[in-house]
Amino acid sequence: MDPHTNYFPPVDLRSFNETMSGRFFGIGAQLKDEDGKIKIASLVTGGPAWKSGELKENDEILKVAQGNSEPVDVTGYAVTDAVKLIRGAEKGTEVKLTIKRIDGSSKVISILRDDIKLDDVFAKSVIINGEHKIGYINLPEFYADFSREDGARCAVDVANEVKKLQAEKVEGIVLDLRGNGGGSLYDVVQMAGLFIEEGPICQVKGRDEKATVLKDKDKNILYTGPLTVMVDEMSASASEIFAAAIQDYKRGIVIGSTSTYGKGTVERNIPLNPQSENKLFGNSNTEDLGSIKLTLQKFYRINGGATQLRGVVPDIILPDRFDYLKFREKDNEASLSWDEIAKASYMPWTSTFSTDAIIATAKEELNKNTTFEKIKTEVNWLAQNNNKEVPLNLEKYKEEQKQFKNTFKQLDDLSKAQKELDVKNPLSDMASINASKEKSEKNKLFIKKISSDIYIDETVRIMNNMIRQSNLAKAN
Repeated sequence: MDPHTNYFPPVDLRSFNETMSGRFFGIGAQLKDEDGKIKIASLVTGGPAWKSGELKENDEILKVAQGNSEPVDVTGYAVTDAVKLIRGAEKGTEVKLTIKRIDGSSKVISILRDDIKLDDVFAKSVIINGEHKIGYINLPEFYADFSREDGARCAVDVANEVKKLQAEKVEGIVLDLRGNGGGSLYDVVQMAGLFIEEGPICQVKGRDEKATVLKDKDKNILYTGPLTVMVDEMSASASEIFAAAIQDYKRGIVIGSTSTYGKGTVERNIPLNPQSENKLFGNSNTEDLGSIKLTLQKFYRINGGATQLRGVVPDIILPDRFDYLKFREKDNEASLSWDEIAKASYMPWTSTFSTDAIIATAKEELNKNTTFEKIKTEVNWLAQNNNKEVPLNLEKYKEEQKQFKNTFKQLDDLSKAQKELDVKNPLSDMASINASKEKSEKNKLFIKKISSDIYIDETVRIMNNMIRQSNLAKAN
């Protein structure tokens, strides 16, 4: 079969659904591995563990029990496996943790699970001040909570972030999809519709069927200004559909590594025990056997080409530190091939300025950029040496490992902007950010990461040129 057709055990399917919805039933505690011991890293403010007042940071978890059942010794467990035991399927269910304090004392703590939101996967925006005022939106996942009427939807959230930025009178918007592995197809279509008048966004087709064209049917446009989309080799599936649509419409400029991941297939989860009412964690007497995730269709761009295997090639390519790693779709021998179908009918965006000229200028400037040239050199060295034979001579081995360590450090240093960007939160977010110490600290880290990112810095340069050309066109 292909790389994405596989068996989904019930607990893994639950984790997938939790990631998609951005929420789960748990105790609100983040875990860490410290010298092989599972410890509490932090507590979510307002969560069940925080409210209980009994669980503390750096407490070691020894055992986990579901209510009154026999506790499971988690010694030697990976953090991800311990998390699966602590999280649950229903609100109000009990989990008992046997913990060991720093002082050596042990205790059994009972906590009732509650609804926990994964704030880290939700859309967030900031304002980058400089030559021009630029809005930046980070979207880690195309999340969608299908189980609740008021569940989080990324298209709705991105629309709200755009409105926040418009209220702050930004002159351009950067949408960062780096590391975004995809998610809800429906939300991709809705989100792309925020930036175009109306029209097809992508096509979907099975082996022996006619292509279905997925369209944005809303003529309203939320944002008409300069737009850039950031991607990398880990931007996959829904991220590739969005980037491809923006590129095909010439609505904005796509910036990133040599190509996106190249995952252009559509999967469906098929339960292995449909007679048990398809309840993954219900009260059915039949054991849940999990499901099969089966590839049934491919995605196609509106220009007819598949995103499968080849991914999306950005308009402007920035040398990327992970480009040497062989983990894209094209690096898997079982991957389905690239093909194309008929082009959909669509009208490209009519811009008042030439994006082609801006792309050409950016490429010319990148050829003179010594920092990105150094990144390319270091990455090429890693590509040549990453999978070569390891010497059995200890001293030679140590010397090679030292070279790798120095190269990774060099890449870390090169990936930091020479001058930090001036990054601020939208005023409308400040009350929420300052509501708790945890949120405030997370926000500081988020701001710091953005302000020192050389790829965002370069995207801001390109965006500044787009805004200049746009303003000149308006003046004329």
